[in-house]
Amino acid sequence: MDVGMIAELVAGAGVLGVVVWLLAKIGQVLIKVAEALAAAAVVAIAVWLVIKAGVWAIRQAVTRWRTSLTVLAVASWWQWWGWPSLALTVSVVAAVLTGWRLIDLVSFDAWAGRHLRSWWLRWTVYAPKLPDWLHACGLSIKHDAAPVVVALTPLGRGIRRNRQQVKAQLPIVLGVRSGASWDEVRLRLIPGQKPEDLDNAARALASARGVARCQVRELTPNVVSLDFQRRNLLADPVACADLAALAGVPGVAIDLRRVLSGRTEYGQDWHVPLTGSASHTLTAGASGAGKNTVMWCPLVSIAPSIRDGLVRVSGIDPKGMELAYGRGIFHRYAVTGAEALGVLDELVAVMAARKTEFAGRVRSVPISPEHPLELLEFDEIGALTRYTDRKTREAITERVALLTTQGRALGVTVRGYVQEPTKDTVPVRELFPRRICLRVTAKSHISMVLGDSAYERGAWANRITETEAGVGYVFGEGIREPLRVRAGWVPDQAIKHLEAFVAGPPNQPVAVPALSASIRGGDA
Repeated sequence: MDVGMIAELVAGAGVLGVVVWLLAKIGQVLIKVAEALAAAAVVAIAVWLVIKAGVWAIRQAVTRWRTSLTVLAVASWWQWWGWPSLALTVSVVAAVLTGWRLIDLVSFDAWAGRHLRSWWLRWTVYAPKLPDWLHACGLSIKHDAAPVVVALTPLGRGIRRNRQQVKAQLPIVLGVRSGASWDEVRLRLIPGQKPEDLDNAARALASARGVARCQVRELTPNVVSLDFQRRNLLADPVACADLAALAGVPGVAIDLRRVLSGRTEYGQDWHVPLTGSASHTLTAGASGAGKNTVMWCPLVSIAPSIRDGLVRVSGIDPKGMELAYGRGIFHRYAVTGAEALGVLDELVAVMAARKTEFAGRVRSVPISPEHPLELLEFDEIGALTRYTDRKTREAITERVALLTTQGRALGVTVRGYVQEPTKDTVPVRELFPRRICLRVTAKSHISMVLGDSAYERGAWANRITETEAGVGYVFGEGIREPLRVRAGWVPDQAIKHLEAFVAGPPNQPVAVPALSASIRGGDA
């Protein structure tokens, strides 16, 4: 080995040593940079988690402020005064609430019970269980269209699908309100859903909750209320107005646009309009369903107006039995087809006279003794619009159509009652803006009376039992969802008292007889 080769080897070793030294220095710098980046990443992730937790806490404090304040108060009490004082305070509060509930259940439920029940049901029933119910009823949306990748290689073709699990989206629970008999769960729908989707699942949701009914109400285009009925407030008969209490009431004090007729499934009074918008009413129900209660209860409520001449009642009674029991109440009364035509012709003539007198002066005829509200009670309307001779049938149908299309502004109201609500039986069915469906024998009758999809929206009139006379569903103008109601029961004695009442102020106080268990079923 000569000197030149040795020099080259020494020079190469020196260069390699310099390179190694430089790489070592660069590695140290990179390590420091990586450590700095890692530290920065840890800090950034920690800050992001803190911000996310803060946003979540703020959202929870805003949307669930009652629960947040309760948790904060309990934690603060525990920290400052210890758990023995906390346990003692909770026991005292529980004892006070229990005593309050035992002493005055109504005020307890109004001021404290419903709020506590709402909070408890939200976190023990609806928050943990409702998502599973919604998913089981097909009310979740899952975007499960996984992409398919086809790979071509010299060795063949391969197909691979992305198996990443996509979480199903469910409506969001916004709040729970618990009343005496209903739980109202407000939900925000997710994109791709509509309120009708929940309508179709109402019965399945009721079964999942273990209750008799589930009602879906649309609050806004993307917010609905799922109403679960925990207790049936319409199980017992509802009393009509007390004639004794109405004895000193002047007729002008009765609001004919809100006449007491019974009670709703929410425990509130049920009012019907006898004049103005949605006053024409068609009631359908099988024999024994309680159509008489829907007819008589409003008449009892407006007894002072009938007595003072502000309301003039006409009756068409093809059976000759139902309205005949209170014959003295009716200004006009008909049984046969010819007599019915006479009554209808008189009402059409009243409309024509009022048109001549008030046209161009007012938009609706003011109710007064000179121009009273003409109220027509047409029992078993199908008997004269279907089951009679063709000439009479067509004439009656024509006049009823005139009254229902023109009578509202002229102070004429028609209330019809029918057992079979088909279009052939009642050709003018759609001219009644408000309809009531009592117990019916066929599911198809529900949609005939209340409109398409009424059954899916909770109007289960075919499931009403024979012991629930007067129970039915109301739908039509001014009502967004089918409403379950029970008309006030009017016993036979009350009808006779009503006859005496409208003839003039009674000499003795008049009281409606108490409900009797033997006659709770009512008649048709």
